[in-house]
Amino acid sequence: MGIALTRAAYEAAIAELAARDPALGRVVADYGPPPRWKRKQGFATLVLLILEQQVSLASAEATFARLEERAGAIEPGAILALGEERMKEAGLSRQKARYVHGLAAAAASGGIDFRKLGRAADEAVRAALIPLKGIGDWTVDIYLLAALQRPDVWPARDLALQEAARAVKGLDARPDEKAMHAIGEAWRPWRSVAARILWHHYLNTRRRGRA
Repeated sequence: MGIALTRAAYEAAIAELAARDPALGRVVADYGPPPRWKRKQGFATLVLLILEQQVSLASAEATFARLEERAGAIEPGAILALGEERMKEAGLSRQKARYVHGLAAAAASGGIDFRKLGRAADEAVRAALIPLKGIGDWTVDIYLLAALQRPDVWPARDLALQEAARAVKGLDARPDEKAMHAIGEAWRPWRSVAARILWHHYLNTRRRGRA
């Protein structure tokens, strides 16, 4: 069974990581503790994650809003009734419209049960979602981390996380996925919290135009 981070566990993990790793400690000292960045469990969040792939968050959110306006609700039945062609009118690419439609079909048929996913172990969640077209490791990682609030998820493919790791750890180049996995090992069993600390650094330094 999957265990979600409580507020107390989250705060304790930040303190532990800051004490264990001076680089993370400096981020917390400079910018304060990172937000938990929680998302709702369920279909709508996975749709938004699909839309976020390879585009800015602002662009994905705008497309999501247009899709919701046309469908009436981001729910499996409403999406299936809308159909792929009308999803494209909302700004989805042909590929993403197909992915969202496929996810809706899986949810409507009972092939994906979001209540069960909320209680399942991390690897069981991954095993259930990865077979769906358009859902890869990054999408599952973010769903596990932000929607299910799991404590030890490490989205090694996330470009912002890679860039933050480069800056915080003082690396010469942005680490690739393999290098990120090696870096993250030191932060078990709180890699989800370490990821939030790194994203916190990225967002704060990007706003200030610093690396």
